[in-house]
Amino acid sequence: MKPPTILDVAERAGVSKSLVSLAMREPDRVSDASLVAVMEAAEELGYRPNAAARSLVQQRSNVVGVVLSDLHNPFFADVADGIESAARHAGYRTMLSSGFLDPERERASLNTLLELRVDALIVMGSMLEIADLEEVAESVPVTLVGRHCESALIDTVGVDDAAGAEEAVDFLIGLGHSQIVHIHAGNHAGAPRRRMGYEQAMTKHGLERHIRSVRGDFTEAGGKKAMTEILGSGYIPTAVFAPNDFSALGAMDAIDSAGLQIPGDISLLGYDNLAIAGLPRISLTTVGQPKEELGEQAVQLVLERLRDGRRAPRRVVVPPYLVLRSTTGPPRTG
Repeated sequence: MKPPTILDVAERAGVSKSLVSLAMREPDRVSDASLVAVMEAAEELGYRPNAAARSLVQQRSNVVGVVLSDLHNPFFADVADGIESAARHAGYRTMLSSGFLDPERERASLNTLLELRVDALIVMGSMLEIADLEEVAESVPVTLVGRHCESALIDTVGVDDAAGAEEAVDFLIGLGHSQIVHIHAGNHAGAPRRRMGYEQAMTKHGLERHIRSVRGDFTEAGGKKAMTEILGSGYIPTAVFAPNDFSALGAMDAIDSAGLQIPGDISLLGYDNLAIAGLPRISLTTVGQPKEELGEQAVQLVLERLRDGRRAPRRVVVPPYLVLRSTTGPPRTG
């Protein structure tokens, strides 16, 4: 059977096609009696508006595309909650896709959403070059979440990762630590500035000679591998600052496997404040990010371009905060 059309609804409701269209788009402009007749007819027939046809007529889809780099990272899920809530409140829908930590798959996701005629794109933790994202931004507004850039075409929203990392290391130094190692995540979104904050704090306190970074990544496996390398080097730090909570969990596993105690032998500090970090058996000290607020701010930036016609780029920075739990304490003695 062919799906019902707007003409079928008009015939069933006893009104014109244009009135049905108006009722679907702007119900406030239709009388109560006519609106009830149209909606009852649509429900009886199982009619659903053709979003593709409507977007062609209106030259907009009222859909914001969302691409996140890692579908398995709950940080992005929490940000996506903020995006979806703010978009829905503004009359927009969201369409979600993932790059699966692969630049080529991320590029394919972006192209698919563009083909589906989304009005704007919010990209979280992008692994693409800024030039690639600027090419996309020539077609639709693009907002990056969790990645800093100075592009004239792209808006950004994120926390001050350098400040968050510096606060974390300041806290460890305040506990008496000086031998603090940082597991870094290369050029992944946010990682360079977290490394910068670590180095700034160590330098500020006159601990330049103790600066040491070991390559890992934002995954549990990457954190475990980096921590195993640290412990196998013969240099046992009194504290480790990981680039995110997943990496910290991997480091925690390696420390436990080595028969060392947290925080008695090694204090451990993460970044993101994921829900898992607060579980009693983990109780990870970490740097928190207001994740839903990041999503809400990203939608606000999109709306400013779509509705207000803003063209100049904006950089929204929200402050991080330190969450104290049980994986940090004074350095070991002896």
